[in-house]
Amino acid sequence: MGTFKIEGGHKLKGSIQPQGAKNEALQILCAVLLTPEKVTIHNIPDIVDVNKLIALLGKLGVEVEKLSHGSFSFKADKVHLEYLESEEFKKDGAGLRGSIMIVGPLLARFGKGYIPKPGGDKIGRRRLDTHFEGFVKLGAKFRYNREDHFYGVEAKELKGAFMLLDEASVTGTANIVMASVLAKGVTTIYNAACEPYLQQLCKMLNRMGAKISGIGSNMLIIEGVDQLGGTEHTMLPDMIEIGSWIGLAAMTTSELTIKKVSWDDLGQIPNVFAKLGITIERDGDDIHIPAHTEGYEIQSYIDGSIMTISDAPWPGFTPDLLSICLVVATQARGSVLIHQKMFESRLFFVDKLIDMGAKIILCDPHRATVIGHDFKSSLKATTMTSPDIRAGVSLLIAALSAKGTSIIHNIEQIDRGYERIDERLRAIGARIERIDP
Repeated sequence: MGTFKIEGGHKLKGSIQPQGAKNEALQILCAVLLTPEKVTIHNIPDIVDVNKLIALLGKLGVEVEKLSHGSFSFKADKVHLEYLESEEFKKDGAGLRGSIMIVGPLLARFGKGYIPKPGGDKIGRRRLDTHFEGFVKLGAKFRYNREDHFYGVEAKELKGAFMLLDEASVTGTANIVMASVLAKGVTTIYNAACEPYLQQLCKMLNRMGAKISGIGSNMLIIEGVDQLGGTEHTMLPDMIEIGSWIGLAAMTTSELTIKKVSWDDLGQIPNVFAKLGITIERDGDDIHIPAHTEGYEIQSYIDGSIMTISDAPWPGFTPDLLSICLVVATQARGSVLIHQKMFESRLFFVDKLIDMGAKIILCDPHRATVIGHDFKSSLKATTMTSPDIRAGVSLLIAALSAKGTSIIHNIEQIDRGYERIDERLRAIGARIERIDP
């Protein structure tokens, strides 16, 4: 396992630009399988999960060409479907959560798609039922090999259908949309996810020749077409990284500018951090965070009751930033209830923050009450292990604010979602060292 050594307690200063969006990249990259023509994609983040998916596409026979940093072209005119039934694929696909989204494009274009049970964060159950129920509605036959944990769908022809999704799953919606664009007739997806990254996917597919309407709403109507062509696409900045840098600035009482954030696609993020007392200034398409030398105060509801911050499907607050909010609250004035509704294991990293001196009551697997220190006492440096991407970066922020030297093991989890995070943090004054195993 790799390790970060962090000397905390130092102020940071300067500007930082967010990477391309990880969660958009995993959808967009799978969509290249829908056409034999060239697709060029810009602002791809250089992170472990995305690089694994690009490598998997290469093994599937997709011609991959790196044009420059963050820019690639893909041409899926010679797809090797036999790879899908190989032992190598079972291993490759199982190591990446986003691999599930190759199934929809493969089913649409080639009539079959297979996937081993995907891996990813250990943050709780993440059901795949929504994906496969959607494929079955389109006319596919589903099979599951329990011994190998191997899923498969096959269809001679997909036919449009009306479907009401049992949950507004982002990856489920993306997968079903990609299957539907080449189906015969009209598909209506109600209770569809409508995140900006899903909107980006739909807009890209329309440029390729798809006919998708209702983009940005929870009802998508897709008129199937016979084929799709190539296109060029630039990905949005990563909103989770933007939220991480907001939290980092507040916790370290640092003045930071976050560049080119695509403000109009941030949704509730600025509002939620403002409720935690953080001053967020808009400067064109940049975010400026002044140094909070006097600290920051959590708002209360108008009746005086404790503020609750919870996650919800877009346009609600993303669950990926609740871990950051929880850490930020440990040094605020006041108290807040963090309610993580979607994943039952995502708050289990708070014991590490408690070891650092944070005042947190873990109410149950989904809720934690945080009583802020108001910077009257610093968090204490410690040694810890990153359990998942978002908890890992939250612990990193805590370590950068703590007095003393902290050690974080299993930083491969952080590398899955954040591009060269140590180099970029050092550029704004962080004292962080990567120790390879």
